[in-house]
Amino acid sequence: MLREQQLDSLLITHLPNVRYLCGFTGSAGVLAVAVSSKSHKWAFFTDGRYTQQARDEVSGAKVVIPRAPALSAAVEWLRSQGRSHRIGIEAEHVSVATHRSLSKLGSALKLQLTSGLVERLRAVKEPTEVKQIRAAVNLASSVFEAVLPEIKPGTKETAIAAEIEYMSRRLGAQGMSFETLVASGKRSALPHGLASQNPLPERGFVILDFGVILGGYCSDMTRTVHLGRAGQAERKMYRAVLEAQLAGIKAVSPGAKCSEVDNATRKVLEKAGLGRYFTHSTGHGVGIEIHEVPGIRKAAKVAKNSRKRQKRTQKQGGTQLDTLQPGMVITIEPGVYIPGKGGVRIEDMVLVTETGCEVLTPTPKEMIVI
Repeated sequence: MLREQQLDSLLITHLPNVRYLCGFTGSAGVLAVAVSSKSHKWAFFTDGRYTQQARDEVSGAKVVIPRAPALSAAVEWLRSQGRSHRIGIEAEHVSVATHRSLSKLGSALKLQLTSGLVERLRAVKEPTEVKQIRAAVNLASSVFEAVLPEIKPGTKETAIAAEIEYMSRRLGAQGMSFETLVASGKRSALPHGLASQNPLPERGFVILDFGVILGGYCSDMTRTVHLGRAGQAERKMYRAVLEAQLAGIKAVSPGAKCSEVDNATRKVLEKAGLGRYFTHSTGHGVGIEIHEVPGIRKAAKVAKNSRKRQKRTQKQGGTQLDTLQPGMVITIEPGVYIPGKGGVRIEDMVLVTETGCEVLTPTPKEMIVI
């Protein structure tokens, strides 16, 4: 990939990308690779806090504990390799200040912005990664089952979120994939409803959206339950979201466009008269990070100036993956959010296979009334 970009070297500073390429799980480090027509060399730079950890974890790269800052030491190492005048840097993950400091390290250096080189590799999971993701998904599913009895009128949303996170840790999770979302009653109309001090109502929807990290890989799931008697309108809304989610899953297959999957969910909700209440994309990739490529969203309308940007992004190795490939793990999570009334979202993680797809989330999706 670097040769395609006509790069002599690459500085990897985004820690999830560092972990993917060499195994380091600490909070500070830079991975550098120098390439030539015949070979490539790797070196990993960190500080003294991680001397032993780096030696234990890093694979495929020389470990260096420099006296100088890791980034400047990495650049000096690239210089010493003799082919370091065209250095790729991760555009999405390098601050303006870092870019300026790199630019001052030498006039002979030519910094070239790259976009998503490593992320493109990460989009397609290897069997060992799928195994780890599956374990994280199963753990989260067992947490949902354990927490269900705690969902009662009068219990604060924050207490439910705390129970989810406590149970996740008890069952072995390293942490949560993101801040747990619990939104009930009228607040369930918030697509990103963080848990509040509000008590759960006597009657209404409760959206639970959470995920766990296990072995460095994330899971993500959403289930919506209903407290008290569910009326005809509530049941219709839930049924429409479920049908949309199933339609989205059915559309997942190798070679399918991400926009086609998104469109499959929207068509169902539009037919039910609820399309305008679906206000976000259908899903996203999941792996070492909770949001990865590809994005399962509408096809972008491309203006003339946008086409130029697209070509530039492609030249930089951009992450605009719009076609599903075997090994990708994505979410399918349509929702309906009616202000002043409430909302429903159902989310599964789905593996793209050679012949179609496999739903990884084992939790039932039939409407639960408590």
